[in-house]
Amino acid sequence: MIRIVFIACLGLLGACASPLPRADAPPAAASDSVQWEADIAAFEQADSLVRRRPGGVVFVGSSSIRLWDTMSDDFPGTPVINRGFGGSRVRDATYYADRIVTPYSPSAVVFYAGDNDLYEGRTPQQVRDDFVAFVGKVHASQPSARIAFISIKPSPSRAALLPQIREANALVRDFAARTEGVDYLDVFLPMLDAQGQPREELFTADRLHMNASGYAIWAGVVRPWLASAE
Repeated sequence: MIRIVFIACLGLLGACASPLPRADAPPAAASDSVQWEADIAAFEQADSLVRRRPGGVVFVGSSSIRLWDTMSDDFPGTPVINRGFGGSRVRDATYYADRIVTPYSPSAVVFYAGDNDLYEGRTPQQVRDDFVAFVGKVHASQPSARIAFISIKPSPSRAALLPQIREANALVRDFAARTEGVDYLDVFLPMLDAQGQPREELFTADRLHMNASGYAIWAGVVRPWLASAE
C-alpha cells in the first residue's frame, strides 16, 4: 500500500510538489523579534502624542529606513511615517506589523529589509517567504494598501553576499509580479558600478549604510512608484 501511494505521488507531480508561497501564508515564527520591543514601544509612545493620519505612507524595515532622515523632503506633500528599526530582519517587521504598520491604515507601505537576514545565514528562499508573510499580515487588515519591496542593496562591506542578494531579489521580484498590490523596486542595479560591484561612493565610512548620494538613488526609484500608487 505504501509503495502504491508513493508511485501515485510520482505520477501526480502537481499534487505532490510543494506549493508556491502565498500572500496569505501564516507569519514566520519570530520568537527572537522581542529584542526590538523597546523600539516598538517608543514608536507607540510617540503615536500617543500625535493624531494618526490614515492614508499615509509607512516606510518600515531595517536601519536603511531608520537612517533615511531626508524622507519628508524627498517626498514632499506625502504624509510619510518612518518606522525603521536598526538591525531588524524581514520577519521582525512581520512580527510587529500590527503595531507599527496597520494601525496607520496606510494607503501604501514601502518595505526594506533582507540584507541582515542573509548576513545572519538565512537563505534567499527564507527571505522571500518572510516577505510573503509580511504581505499576508498587512493585507489581512488593509487589503487595498499597495506594498513595495525595495530590493536588497549591494553594500561594499557585504559584497561576498552578492550571489545570495541577487537570488533573494529575483525571488521577491517574481512573487511581486504575480501578486496584486505588491511591487518590486530595483535599487540594486543603479548601485553597482560598471564591473558589477557596489559603488563605494554611495556609502558612509562603514561601507554598509548609505550617504546622501545613496538615498538620492532610492528616492528617485520610490518617488514614481508613490505617484502611481496614489
